[in-house]
Amino acid sequence: MNVYFVVPFFMEATLRFVEGAASLPGVRLAIISQDPIERLPAALRAKVSGHWRVEDGLDPVRIAEAVRQLARHVGAPDRIIGSLEQLQVRLAEVRSHFGLPGLSVEAAHNFRDKATMKTVLERNGLPCARHRLASAGEEAVAFVRAVGLPVVVKPPAGAGAVNTFRLDDPADLERYLERHPPSVQRPVLFEEFLRGEEYSFDAVLIDGRMVWHSISSYRPAPLTVLENPWIQWCVLLPREIDRPEFEDIRRSGFKALRALGLETGMSHMEWFRRTDGGIAISEAGARPPGAQFTTLISYAHDFDFYSAWPRLVIFGAFDAPERRYATGAAYVRGLGTGRVKAIHGLEQAQREVGSLVVASQLPKPGQAQPSGYEGAGYVILRHPETAVVEQGLKRIIEVLRIELA
Repeated sequence: MNVYFVVPFFMEATLRFVEGAASLPGVRLAIISQDPIERLPAALRAKVSGHWRVEDGLDPVRIAEAVRQLARHVGAPDRIIGSLEQLQVRLAEVRSHFGLPGLSVEAAHNFRDKATMKTVLERNGLPCARHRLASAGEEAVAFVRAVGLPVVVKPPAGAGAVNTFRLDDPADLERYLERHPPSVQRPVLFEEFLRGEEYSFDAVLIDGRMVWHSISSYRPAPLTVLENPWIQWCVLLPREIDRPEFEDIRRSGFKALRALGLETGMSHMEWFRRTDGGIAISEAGARPPGAQFTTLISYAHDFDFYSAWPRLVIFGAFDAPERRYATGAAYVRGLGTGRVKAIHGLEQAQREVGSLVVASQLPKPGQAQPSGYEGAGYVILRHPETAVVEQGLKRIIEVLRIELA
C-alpha cells in the first residue's frame, strides 16, 4: 500500500502519527512537506521511501503536483492522508482529483466551515448554538438583537479557539465591529454564548458505524482560560463513560457525524452540557484530536492511538480497546506573557502526585510561553479511579507555579 502523508511542518505531535503510519506492516510511506527532509529525525527518515518538498504545504495545487512527482519515483498512491485540521478540505480535493478513497470534499467542507456545520446540524434536528455568518456589521447587530449578549465571535474555519472572542456588552460589540468589520470576503461567525460545562466527544466510525468513543471533561472551557491568564487548564478523561448521563451525547454525537458525512475515520467533537441539563454541539473536526488528547486517550486504554489512526484511515481497520484507566492533563502556564524564569512547587507536586504521573513536558528557563490555553507545558496523570486523577489535577494547578520574566 503506497501511502502519501502530507506533513506541512515536522511538529512533534504530527510526527508521532507519521511514525505510526511508517511502522504499519504493508505500508510504504512517502512524505510531502514544506520542511526539508533533513529536519526529520534520522530513525524516522530511514523508514520513509520517498519525500517531496513543496513551497506551501497547505496548497492543494502544490500538493497535487508533489503527488505526480512522487508517483514517478515510488509508485502511484493508494491513500493520501494528513492529520491537521487545516489540511482536510485540501486533501479531500486532492484525493478527489486522483480518484482516491477518503473523506469527501463535501464532508470536509461540512466539518471545516463552522457555519455550514451548524446549518447541517440544525437541518437534522441536532442541538447546537444559534448562529449567523455575518458579512456586514448590520447582520451582526441584527443577530445580537435576536439572541442577546454575550455572544461568541470566531472565524468560520478556525481551530483551537484562535481568534475566538466573547462579546459581553454593546461596547464590546461596537469595538469588535470597528476593528474587525465583517465583509463578503471576510465573514465572521457569530454564535449564541453557551452556558454550562464543556466536554469533548471523540469517536471512530467504520463504514458509517460507530465502533468506539471517548468522553473528556474540560476544566474549564478553553475560551474561559484564554480570557483569564491566571487559569491553568485541565482535561479529565473519566474511566466510566457508559453511564446514562452520557447517552444523549452518544446518540446525538453519532447522528451528527453521519449527517456531516463521516463514513470511516476519527472525529473530535466539542459539546456543552447546558445549565438546564440539555446538550449543545459546539463544533467537530474530521481528524484526530490535538492538545495531547491522543496521548491521554492512549494512556486511558493502554493502546497506541498514534498507530491506530493511520491504520484506520489506510486500511479501514480498528480494534476497539477497553478503557482501563482515568487520565487527565494539567496544562501549566505562567501569568501573562514572557519567558519562563522559574518553576515553583515542583518538589511538592512530585511528592504528592508523582506516583500518578505517566508523562510530562515541563517548561525550561528561558523558554517563551506560547499564546493559547495550553501554556508552556503539561503533566499527564493516570489511575484506575477517576476521583484520584481529579484530585491529582487539582493539586498540580494549586502547587505548580510558572514564573515569567
